[in-house]
Amino acid sequence: MTTAVSTRLRQGTLGTSAVRPDANAKVSGSFAFSSDMWADGMLWGATLRSPHPRARVVSIDVSAALAIDGVSCVITADDVPGQLTYGLIAQDQPVFARIGDEVRYVGEPVAAVAADHPETCRRALAAIRVDYEVLDPITDPEVCIAGTEDLLHPDGNIFREQRVVHGDQSITGEVVVEGTYVIGMQDQAFLGLEAALALPDHDGSGVELYIATQWLHEDRKQIAACLGLPEEKVRLVLGGVGGAFGAREDISLQVHTCLLALRTGRPVRIAYDREESFYGHVHRHPASIWMRHHADRDGRIRRVEARVVFDGGAYCSTSPAVLVNGISQIQGPYKCPSALVESWAVRTNNPPCGAMRGFGVVQACFAHESQMDKLAAAIGVDPVEIRLRNAMETGDVLVTGQIVDDVAPVERCIRETAALPMPPLSPDSDDYRDIPGGSGLTADRRHIRRGVGWGVSIKNLMYSEGFDDYSTARCRMDDGVVTVKFATAEVGQGFVMLAQQIARSVLGVDEVLLDTIDTQIGSAGSTSASRQTWMSGGAVDAACRAVRERLLDLVADRDGLDRSSLTIDDLDITDGLSYRRSVVDAARGLRIDETAEYRHPPTEDLDQNGQGNCHVAFAFVAHRAVVDVDVDLGLVKVVQVATAQDVGRVLNPLSCVGQVEGGIAQGLGLAVMEEIVVADGLVRNPSFTDYLLPTFLDAPEVVATFIEEFEPKSPLGAKGVGEPPCISVTPAIVNAIRQATGRDLPRVPVRPSDICL
Repeated sequence: MTTAVSTRLRQGTLGTSAVRPDANAKVSGSFAFSSDMWADGMLWGATLRSPHPRARVVSIDVSAALAIDGVSCVITADDVPGQLTYGLIAQDQPVFARIGDEVRYVGEPVAAVAADHPETCRRALAAIRVDYEVLDPITDPEVCIAGTEDLLHPDGNIFREQRVVHGDQSITGEVVVEGTYVIGMQDQAFLGLEAALALPDHDGSGVELYIATQWLHEDRKQIAACLGLPEEKVRLVLGGVGGAFGAREDISLQVHTCLLALRTGRPVRIAYDREESFYGHVHRHPASIWMRHHADRDGRIRRVEARVVFDGGAYCSTSPAVLVNGISQIQGPYKCPSALVESWAVRTNNPPCGAMRGFGVVQACFAHESQMDKLAAAIGVDPVEIRLRNAMETGDVLVTGQIVDDVAPVERCIRETAALPMPPLSPDSDDYRDIPGGSGLTADRRHIRRGVGWGVSIKNLMYSEGFDDYSTARCRMDDGVVTVKFATAEVGQGFVMLAQQIARSVLGVDEVLLDTIDTQIGSAGSTSASRQTWMSGGAVDAACRAVRERLLDLVADRDGLDRSSLTIDDLDITDGLSYRRSVVDAARGLRIDETAEYRHPPTEDLDQNGQGNCHVAFAFVAHRAVVDVDVDLGLVKVVQVATAQDVGRVLNPLSCVGQVEGGIAQGLGLAVMEEIVVADGLVRNPSFTDYLLPTFLDAPEVVATFIEEFEPKSPLGAKGVGEPPCISVTPAIVNAIRQATGRDLPRVPVRPSDICL
C-alpha cells in the first residue's frame, strides 16, 4: 500500500515513516533480548511444575535436590516471606502450591531451585519428591455454570456472571437466524521466551529485576507484596521484549527469580524453553457463543440474543474484563435497538487464560460475523450489503447503553475495503506454492474452489469499567539536548520511535535521546488495549509541550517579546530551522525538566443489567478475505486479505502497515491452524512442532488503506492500530471458506476434516 506524506513534514516527525531507534540492532542480531542477559557470579534458576490438572499436595521432600553439588537453594511456599498469592484482578494464584492445598492445572509451580548450571537445575528438579493425591479435574465450564458442589478454589468457580438487557425486550424480527460458535484456545506464541535476571542488593534489603513484561509497575506491585518488601525496594528495568500480545501482562517467573536471588545473595537468571512457556503464561480464552439475530425483511437488525461462555482456566487473571469486552461489543459495529445477553467467565482445571490481542472481542466477532453472513443468505442479499444496511454511525448506542461518540466510519471501512483490487485468478503455473498444500504437491487445481468472505469489527481502546487509566512521561532539555523518559513497555509496537517523533514535532529538534525504561518514573500502564499511542503518547506530548512553554518564556525574555502574544506559530517548526536557532540556542547551559501525566475521563462499571459507559473510545475495521480451498483434502490457501482501518491519524505510515500485516497473520492463524489442544486438562501440543503457526509461505497478499478522520478525543488525533487487524480477519477467512465449500464451519480453527467430511 502507499500512504501520502506531506512534503512539508520534516523527516522523523509525526506523519513520517521515522526509523525505529532499535531497528539496526534488531536486524543485525545485536539487540539484547531478555534471554541474552548475564551477570558475573550468576546462578541459574528453574521451576518444578505439577504434572496433574488437579491434585492435592501431600508432601514435598527437597533433601535429595539440596544434596546435589552445585545446588545453592531450593524454595517452596514455606519460603515466601510475603503474600502467598498474586494476580491482576484477583490475587488468587499461588506463588507455589502449598502442602495440603491443590494444584489446579498442569504446570502449576510447586518449587524452584538455583544452581550453577541449567543441567544442575534439571537434575535438582528431578530429585524433588512430591506426593500428590490425584483428584478428578473439572474441565467443562458448563459443569461449573450448572452449580457443581465441587469447589475448585475458595474464591468459587465463577469469575464473573454478567447479563446485558437493552431496549424493548418484546421486539422480534420477521427473519431469525441463529447458531452456536466455538473458538479454540490460542497461544500468543511470541518468539522471545520468558526470561528474567534478578540482582539482589548487597545487604539483601531489595532487588533489581530485568524483565520482559508489558507493565513494569503492576509487576512491581505484585512482586513486592510477595517478597514482603516496600515497592521502592523492588526496582524493575525493562529487558528486551521479543513479542508479547497479552501474555506478559501476568506474572510468570518474576517472583521466583527474585526469591532465589534474595535467598542466595547472588544474581539469578531464569529462562523458559518453549514447552515451559506454554505452561508458564496465559492464553486466549476458548469460548462457546450461541447467538440469535432478529431482523426485518430488509435485513435491518432489530434484536440480538446471546449466551456467552469463556473458559478462564484455573486462575482469574483478566477473565472478568475479557468477558465484559466481548459481551459489550457482541452486536459488532452495527445498530442494535434490543438485546439480551447471558454470559459467564468460568474457572476450570484447564490452563489459565487471560489477555491476548483483541481481548474478548475476537471471540465475539467470530460469532457476530458468522451471523451476518447467515442473515445475508436468509434475506437474499450479498455480505457487503447486509453490513452496509446495519453499519453503526457516530451517535449510535451499544447494547450496554453507551453512546458511541467517537468518529465511527464503519460504512467507509466497508466501502473502501470493497473498492480495493481483487487478486487475479490462480495462474496456470507449475509453482505449487500458489495453491493449497504448497510444495507438498498434494492439491489438484481441478479440485480447488475460490471463496470470498467478509468481516467487520469494533474494538474498544484503553481500559474500561472505572479503571484509573493514566500514563506518565518526562521530558528534559539539558544544554539543548532533549531526553525523554517513560515506563512504557516497548514490546515491538514501536513506542520508542513514536516518543521521538512526538518530541521532534513539539520541540523542533532533530536528536531525541531515550532514557532507560524502568520504574524510576511514574507508571505508564500496560502496553495493551491499544492504549499506548493515546495514553503514553499523550503523556509524552504533554511533557514536551510543558518544556516548550518554558522555552518560549526564554525566547520572550531574550528577545524582549510580549510573552502573552508569543506562540509556537511565531517560530517556524515546519522545517525546524528557525525554531532550533531560537530555542536551542537560548537553552544553552540551561536544564529544563518537566513531568506530565495523561488521564482520560473516568468510565463506569456495568450495572446488573449490563448498562453503563464502560469504555473510553472505539476503532473500526473491515476485512475481505480471498481463499482457495481443495475441497477433497480440506486444504486452504489464504490468497489475499484486503482491509480498510479506522486509525484517526497516521503517525507513522510504515509502522501502521507493520501492525496491520502482523495482526492479519495472527488472525489467519486462529482461523485455520492455531490451537492449544487440551484433553482432560492435559496440553497435548506444547511445542512449535505440533502447535502450528503461519509461516512466510502462509502469508497472504495484504492490500490495505487507512481511513484518517481526526479523533478529537485523542491527544494526537490518532487511534490505536495494534488490535483491530487481528479481530475480523478470522471470520472473514472462515466466511470465505464457507462460501467456497458450502460448509457451516461453526468452529475455529477450521480443520481439514471440517471441510472434507
